[in-house]
Amino acid sequence: MRLLVIDVQGNALDFCLREQAAGHEVKWFIRQTPKTEHVGRGLIDIVPEYQKWLLWSDCIFCSDNTMYLRDLDAFRKEHGGAVIAPSQEAAQWEIDRKAGQDVFKKAGIATIAGKEFTDYDSAIAHVKRRDERFVSKPSGNVEDKALSYVSKSPSDMVYMLERWKKLGKLKSSFILQEFVGGTEMAVGGWFGPHGFSAGWCENFEFKKLMNGDLGVATGEQGTVLRVVKASKLARKVLEPLTDALHKLDYVGYVDVNTIIDDKGQPWPLEFTMRPGWPTLNIQQPLYNGSFAECLANLAQGIDQKNWIMDKIAVGVVLSIPDYPYSHLTRREVVGIPIYGLTQALWKHWHPGEMKLGEDVPQVAGGQYLKTPMPVTAGDYIGVMTAVSDNVKDAALTCYRRLDKLIIPNSPMWRTDIGKKLAKQLPKIQTHGFATAMEYSRPNS
Repeated sequence: MRLLVIDVQGNALDFCLREQAAGHEVKWFIRQTPKTEHVGRGLIDIVPEYQKWLLWSDCIFCSDNTMYLRDLDAFRKEHGGAVIAPSQEAAQWEIDRKAGQDVFKKAGIATIAGKEFTDYDSAIAHVKRRDERFVSKPSGNVEDKALSYVSKSPSDMVYMLERWKKLGKLKSSFILQEFVGGTEMAVGGWFGPHGFSAGWCENFEFKKLMNGDLGVATGEQGTVLRVVKASKLARKVLEPLTDALHKLDYVGYVDVNTIIDDKGQPWPLEFTMRPGWPTLNIQQPLYNGSFAECLANLAQGIDQKNWIMDKIAVGVVLSIPDYPYSHLTRREVVGIPIYGLTQALWKHWHPGEMKLGEDVPQVAGGQYLKTPMPVTAGDYIGVMTAVSDNVKDAALTCYRRLDKLIIPNSPMWRTDIGKKLAKQLPKIQTHGFATAMEYSRPNS
């Protein structure tokens, strides 16, 4: 198969390498920025433009939903074929949070009360008038994390709004939603002309940089997930979207993140209308065979049904300083050796910002050598994974594998991925969610 991967942020190195190893011919287009210019060099065939490779490809896979969709919509309309990418309209479900909330409502899915604002003064007055906790989220620019905040009280929400106003942070509209306490849980599925493929991906993300969910929100520092045949959460927040997805002729991954409150009501927070990163990396150990072939068949309405059901996969992100701010501090993060990546470990390792280095010092058999080997190409090095019957054992195995790596630049990762599920799983399982998912072995 000839596979073209169109990548906005350089997320898909692991996917490209695995499909190359499966025997497919891979062309990888990465949008070139100072952050991505080194990623994948020497490891995969990187092409400077994607347009000339569209007709060449048997399958086109777009890793993101923020750029190039106009071209892909036009290509899909004229030529058809296996194009795994959201349309411009589908992308708005995620990018425009108000539009996403409207989609939920039209599908009969209950949503958290909220209001959209285009200026700070109105938002400040709204918080003062209601005198409640709120959650602020950007709308129309999901990358604008400056407008994301979960308040602890009305006072700190007002402070943040006043601070953003002073700093001129308003680049798009934003939403203030009422705060709802509970357990955060997401569910996703792969969708094509046949509808949803068999296998729901129930997942729990750990988004903050530090243990205990402290520090800056990075997007995702680790995730616990499994694929199941039946999911109550999917019945509540994914299956009702089937008709709307068919109307979009959607082909790809759909994920809905929710808060399940103490009464067992799931409240949808936002869509992910694309593969998740590193979610897709962590899904890979639970899939038998070539995932590119799965995607090509998905576009034709064929479900290969190759998921490994009910096993639990844990993934932990490994990074180096000054992550996540190296693009601002300009700290040197390129060319640092990654020792310990044996052939056996590569199966569980999912490279992020890496490339092939030359003349890297190694000692082998008592001899000092300089040889080519993988090195860093940024501060987000990759994701280590492990699979088990329960969360605790999968996490412990994952951390044992991480300990085998040696990176001479203060590697860092969270050491508590999955731990809070020890308390959260029993709570949501009383309401029928994540049933039979075990945190640990009995009596362990």
